Amino acid sequence: MDKKLFLRRGREDSIKRFHPWIFSGAVKNADSDVNEGDIVTVYSSEGEFLCKGHYESGSIAVRILSFVDEEIDEQFFKHRISEAYRMRKKYILPVFAGEEGSVYRLVHGEGDSLSGLVVDIYGDLAVLQAHSTGMGKSCSLIAKALTEVCESVKYVYNKSLSTMPKGKYAVEDGWLSEKRELPLTVSEYGNLFEINPEDGQKTGFFIDQRENRRLLQRYSEGASVLNLFSYTGAFSVYALKGGAAKVESVDSSLKAIAQANRNVEINFGDRASHRGTVADIFDYLKEAEDSYDLIVLDPPAFAKHRNAVANALQAYRRLNARAMEKINPAGGMLFTFSCSQAVDRLQFQQAVFSAAAMTGRQASILHCLNQPADHPVSIYHPEGNYLKGLAVYVK
Repeated sequence: MDKKLFLRRGREDSIKRFHPWIFSGAVKNADSDVNEGDIVTVYSSEGEFLCKGHYESGSIAVRILSFVDEEIDEQFFKHRISEAYRMRKKYILPVFAGEEGSVYRLVHGEGDSLSGLVVDIYGDLAVLQAHSTGMGKSCSLIAKALTEVCESVKYVYNKSLSTMPKGKYAVEDGWLSEKRELPLTVSEYGNLFEINPEDGQKTGFFIDQRENRRLLQRYSEGASVLNLFSYTGAFSVYALKGGAAKVESVDSSLKAIAQANRNVEINFGDRASHRGTVADIFDYLKEAEDSYDLIVLDPPAFAKHRNAVANALQAYRRLNARAMEKINPAGGMLFTFSCSQAVDRLQFQQAVFSAAAMTGRQASILHCLNQPADHPVSIYHPEGNYLKGLAVYVK
């Protein structure tokens, strides 16, 4: 039987506007036996039913799953995953028609009314990440639903160890189906990439940059390209496909650069003008003597929470200024990104503006860049619009 949770007087307004989170300050009391990850039925102070969701003892006390009084069970997960798959099959997956081993995000948390859950599809493999204790406890139900709903999915891997709340529920990365041979090779707009969720970051690949990589390809013909925080070289592969004269991938991880070199090799053999370099990015920009026609800045999140925003913005300013100084004096492009949810779009744009002013160079925004359509943002949860980018012409 679901546990009960009551809100303080007047704190139900955000729920009635369908925001999917209830913060701890709004909670009046809950059943004494409620545990981490339990399903709770939430009521107003007057006893009015409001919603159901997963309970957590952090700042987000409840991640809402349903605004109607329904069972959160195997059938519930199957229905929600079916809805997510149906939307993508109708509106998103046609762009991958004819591609074997297509890559896309099937579940994007609140954007698919499954707060705390991410599922990425790599051909016949689904990789899930639970970001809440409740989703961590539901992984077996989710895996079953994935194999029943998605025609292509035969294997499911749980990659939740790094994303679960610490110390609340024991979870290990591992297979929720029979084990698949890894790495697997997948196709994205005709470009091939090796994926290994067992030892890669996130679910094994940064799917959210797919459309931005495709845009970069259009600007790459004849260009000298510097891909910073390159990870496994996806932007580099697209630049080479677009006809770049030379590409350099730079990352602090030796393993990432080795995989970037491998991804270039499986697409172009040994004929590509590509170099992988292991280095600290700030040190590299400080010491590099070359200039480039096109630079990609795709750093990890500098601010994972709001009290880190000021330091993050300072880091974005320094980093972008350093990169702009390395753009060809005759003019070139900077593709720059922030994946920090706590940094909003205007703050990021102002940081890039400040970077341009620091260098004294002229800069014009050609494109405002976002996450792709398979990372939908609930209109009631704008926080889900986490990826911000600018394609800037610097002269």
